[in-house]
Amino acid sequence: MTVPTALVIAGPGTNRDQDLVLALELAGANPEVVLVHELVDRPERLREAQLVAIAGGFSYGDSLGAGRMMALDLMTGLGDEMREFVASGRPVIGICNGFQVLTRSKLLPGALGHNVNGRFECRWVVIEPQPKSRCLWTRGMEEPLHCPIAHGEGRYVHPDPDTLGDAGQIAFRYRSTNPNGSVADIGGVCNSAGNVLGLMPHPENFVVARQHPHHLRGAGLDNLGLSLFRNGVRVAAQM
Repeated sequence: MTVPTALVIAGPGTNRDQDLVLALELAGANPEVVLVHELVDRPERLREAQLVAIAGGFSYGDSLGAGRMMALDLMTGLGDEMREFVASGRPVIGICNGFQVLTRSKLLPGALGHNVNGRFECRWVVIEPQPKSRCLWTRGMEEPLHCPIAHGEGRYVHPDPDTLGDAGQIAFRYRSTNPNGSVADIGGVCNSAGNVLGLMPHPENFVVARQHPHHLRGAGLDNLGLSLFRNGVRVAAQM
């Protein structure tokens, strides 16, 4: 299998870029971290990549709303290139703040608001891949994933979640608990083509067993997030 180049897009305040690097390396990709302004200066790097991952954290300190400033920089400087990348069918994933960036960039439907309880949530949750989803990242996945969350604006909002589900665009639902009040327990969505995925939980933070808080007890250690990244990398290698 060809080793695909994966761009991990980061910016001031993101803090999960190296976690994404590890996940993508273990999945078989060649990841490179690139700052938004570096990518704007060298758009050919985006054209030459086979996969894009937008890192989580607090880009630009969440100024004017979580993910807003990074989405503005990305789409103002690279809007046409990003839309072409998506239209080509190449895999894109945005996690937590990256999910917020994708919705604000209009590359994914819906929006993300403040947690319904008004608090920052940091805990482990279980998310379940949806069997009717057209998402390439979840293809063939049947078992739920254990993932940590760390967000204050993770409540997914959409005016018609039933239509979204009928279109196969709901990739994950929360199974253990709904930590933020997301409509219809939605934890992740994809675009209509299935190649762009956004989710609030962090599968990149559970790609090896020792990352689980119960790893010494052997609980849940088969529910790794690595399968998600292997799916994305497998498709990217064919691009």
